[in-house]
Amino acid sequence: MSASAPAVAQRFGGHHPICLQKWEWGGASSISCQYDSWEACKATAAGLSATCLVNPYAQPASPPPLSPADRAPRLR
Repeated sequence: MSASAPAVAQRFGGHHPICLQKWEWGGASSISCQYDSWEACKATAAGLSATCLVNPYAQPASPPPLSPADRAPRLR
């Protein structure tokens, strides 16, 4: 019988498009999706056993509601 590795919480989701995946001693890894740019993620990853990746579950920010002028039909 073999022991399995401990479960690691994965924090995908939200509006942040970039995730940091970090590996730890013993083979465990964690994913934190809290970055809005590659540069911010890469700055955090510098010097670590880590990589930046696209958040597959990121939801784009909602566009602002249309003003009444934008909703009115336009005549040509």
